[in-house]
Amino acid sequence: MKLQEALEKIQPLNEEAMKSSQAHWDSIAHPLHSLGKLEDMVVQIAGITGTPKVCVEKRVLIPMCADNGVVEEGVTQTGQEITALVAENFLQEEAASSIMCKSVGCDIFPIDVGVARDVSIFNRKIAYGTKNMTKEPAMTREQAIKAIEIGIEATQMMKEKGYHVIATGEMGIGNTTTSSAVASVLLDIPVEKMTGRGAGLSTEGLNRKITAIKKAIDLHQPDKTDAIDVLSKVGGFDIAAIAGLFLGGAAFHIPVLIDGVISATGALAAAAICPLAKDYMLATHVSKEPAGALLLEALEKEAPLHCDMCLGEGTGALNLFPLLDTGLAVYNQMGDFGNWGMEAYQPLD
Repeated sequence: MKLQEALEKIQPLNEEAMKSSQAHWDSIAHPLHSLGKLEDMVVQIAGITGTPKVCVEKRVLIPMCADNGVVEEGVTQTGQEITALVAENFLQEEAASSIMCKSVGCDIFPIDVGVARDVSIFNRKIAYGTKNMTKEPAMTREQAIKAIEIGIEATQMMKEKGYHVIATGEMGIGNTTTSSAVASVLLDIPVEKMTGRGAGLSTEGLNRKITAIKKAIDLHQPDKTDAIDVLSKVGGFDIAAIAGLFLGGAAFHIPVLIDGVISATGALAAAAICPLAKDYMLATHVSKEPAGALLLEALEKEAPLHCDMCLGEGTGALNLFPLLDTGLAVYNQMGDFGNWGMEAYQPLD
């Protein structure tokens, strides 16, 4: 599906389904809204899917995998070859996220949108990595749109396979550099405030990273009012494809989980392209990276988990599933006040 077609399909959440879901929560024999964000998430999913009969049993993590030319600038602790290694390990249940997937009953479907060498995962490769954004635009505008459309296509594919919810993930050495660049431009916040140590940079490495981001932004002057322009000049294929997952979720009425900084940057780009898409996103955790809380604030999201995580790959998003499961167990199985022989709680003024 083309980007414009997807955008034309996006509608506001189903208010009737949300009202029905909230009414069901209020009828359950418990103090009103005493399960807090667990209740809010269920009501939101009802609005996304259009039914108060909420189900998230069939779930999938989609890590978007791509390399970034900016690693030439010494902005990472490890080499580019790690992207392909981890991408392959997703399917071998040897990566952190694939191990977590098994523990929370989640399938995994990694996609190659730009790994620097050929790998055995699902192939939607746009190029063998982006260009070095400190010297030239990371990609063309056409490539950025193509990456977004790959994400939309993936969401449609999962919808057709019967999945109820999608968790976003990524793998791409150098992508905390590109995400910091994109987020800094879109939010108009200084690079220093948006940039962290990624997978373990020294102070010297962090300074190189900040310098590279500033150089790229100064060179290309991305238009902060045009998210696709920003993605093409200082972004990555993975971030653009994740933006497509969020836009696809809104178009096909599937809840999509925000993971950490890279995923949240994709969510921010999606929201800049279509503000309504924000309503179809669920926050999961606050990343330890400096930009983590700032991105969620910009998206007007409150994450239930504060675990100081910054691994990426979708690991934070996966940890929301146990919370959703326990919340839905109460939602679906607990009796109402009448069953318990007690008067219902009344809302306070």
